[in-house]
Amino acid sequence: MKYVAALLLAQLGGNETPAAADIKKILSSVGIESDESRISALLEEVSGKSVEELINAGSSKLASMPAGGAAAAAPAAGGAAAPAAAAAAAAPAKKEESEEEEMGFGLFD
Repeated sequence: MKYVAALLLAQLGGNETPAAADIKKILSSVGIESDESRISALLEEVSGKSVEELINAGSSKLASMPAGGAAAAAPAAGGAAAPAAAAAAAAPAKKEESEEEEMGFGLFD
């Protein structure tokens, strides 16, 4: 994802066809070591495509993915079983949150 972000930053900065050196420069400016093979693979995938094409292609793929919110709403509509189902669903969620906090993962890790 960081390579895609660097590519988009270069393009937003006015460089319509950024090279591997441009992406490396952006990543190194924020202290990220880059992998030449990943940069090469990314540049091969996006060569000849505009940012708009890539975003539209990605958006159509995301639209076909199921969302996790629908599964949580189904047990809640069950009537009398709803409070028990809601309590059971809430317990694992609290456990997951505490595990993430313990691991120390932040937004940019």
